[in-house]
Amino acid sequence: MNLIDATFIQSAQSLIDSPAPSVAEIAFLGRSNVGKSSLLNSLTNKKSLAKSSSTPGKTQLINYFEIKFKTQDEENPYRYARFVDLPGFGYAKVAKSLKEAWSKNLTSYLEKRANLQVFIHLIDSRHPDLEIDKNVDDFLKTIKRGDQIIINAFTKVDKLNSSELSKLRNKYPDGIFISNLKKRGISDLQNKITEHLFGN
Repeated sequence: MNLIDATFIQSAQSLIDSPAPSVAEIAFLGRSNVGKSSLLNSLTNKKSLAKSSSTPGKTQLINYFEIKFKTQDEENPYRYARFVDLPGFGYAKVAKSLKEAWSKNLTSYLEKRANLQVFIHLIDSRHPDLEIDKNVDDFLKTIKRGDQIIINAFTKVDKLNSSELSKLRNKYPDGIFISNLKKRGISDLQNKITEHLFGN
């Protein structure tokens, strides 16, 4: 199964103004500047689908993208899902009141979105043990339903030497290890997503 197209649908501030929950959604979350936009662009093979910024915390809305997959089933050749780009956490230089509303809307989406099937938690491979990432993992585990999965995707692995990468793989055997620069781990992540959503 191959991802053949991706289209921006809309941005939303909360569940209230989000699109109808008609297809399965895959949420991408991580610290600001972890490489979320770059990963979305690599997965969809579109250079500017998700706007990356040199200013951490700039994305403050929930961004929805329609994703089209091509199957080998002649009777049902296409499957659809949504990628959901969530605001980055940490670092954001925004007013306290905005940050509180932002956090509330983000939590509400993660806890209450009925069609959310996959949590992709992006973690900077150079800093895999930060407290903020541990807290996010713990939170996701407490809210995860039986039909959902959590994928830890470690970004920027091209910044590690072979020994550091080997140690990281041993510590997180279920992780996906990604380099947007060298296009490593992209197909592994896509395969894990489609396997959960659509089976083999």
